[in-house]
Amino acid sequence: MVYAPNENVTDAIKRAGLPRNHDIHWSKARKEEVVQAVREKLISFDEARWRYLLSHSEFRQWEQQVDARHAQKVTPKQPLELRNRELARGGELEEA
Repeated sequence: MVYAPNENVTDAIKRAGLPRNHDIHWSKARKEEVVQAVREKLISFDEARWRYLLSHSEFRQWEQQVDARHAQKVTPKQPLELRNRELARGGELEEA
């Protein structure tokens, strides 16, 4: 794990701003925080499963949702330069 030898998992979770336990509303942002914490080895997958009562399939779903959101953010529908050119001409945006 990434946390220091003298730090326990509870302290690492607090430092990362992760929820303390499973008894919360799981927003997209909170799910992403847990997925990132596991991917960055801040907490182990087993620790996340135990603390948040997650099944393997539920965690995999969260990962897929996070990856899909990141893919949408990274891939714009049109290049910014083309959008600016269209707007400068007073035209409507073309679909890519």
